[in-house]
Amino acid sequence: MQIKKIVDLSVPISNLMQIYPGDPKPEIRPAANLETDGFNLHYINIGSHTGTHVDAPYHFLSTGQRIEQSDLNLFTGEGVVIDVTGKGEQEPIEIKDVENYLERLRPGMIVLFHTGWSKYSGEDKYFRHPYVKVEVVEEMIGRGICSFFIDAPNIDTTGGETFPAHSAIFQINGVIGENLINIEDIDFENPWIVAFPLKIVGCDGSPVRCVALDLE
Repeated sequence: MQIKKIVDLSVPISNLMQIYPGDPKPEIRPAANLETDGFNLHYINIGSHTGTHVDAPYHFLSTGQRIEQSDLNLFTGEGVVIDVTGKGEQEPIEIKDVENYLERLRPGMIVLFHTGWSKYSGEDKYFRHPYVKVEVVEEMIGRGICSFFIDAPNIDTTGGETFPAHSAIFQINGVIGENLINIEDIDFENPWIVAFPLKIVGCDGSPVRCVALDLE
């Protein structure tokens, strides 16, 4: 097996990056340097949902699986890119928008909703993104999908009081990936997605380096 191409689907993490409203602001600074200590080392203080990240059920469920308890198979697998780039601000992604993809879905696959909204990263408009209706999630869960990724800050609406898509996914111990970028660069069939979280004990999520691999 060889890797023909790697598409980086991950947001760069820096002190100046856009963050979800209310999340911790990243603080990345030197802790040691070559001149005085003989080596470089950095202090990194970020939230568990900084940048491109995955959510574990504990994010919303007090008894839900923590990130280190999630099945690692949920973070890697064949991806299905679902093109919903025609959606506008805060517009729902409905069954009619995904019906052409449903027959392709098999257990173990990772669904990637391509809204195209990552182009608004850094703008207020980024938080007025399209969102996935719970009926879509439930239909896909019924077809064995447990991993749902999106190139927007939230699979549900940002600023809402309820999170029905999150709740449905977490009830089956599924996972959610958010803040992806560059999905449009996946120009090959059957991308293999890799988005392993850090093994942070007791945590509700983790930043990831998410990639799509073109394998042969």
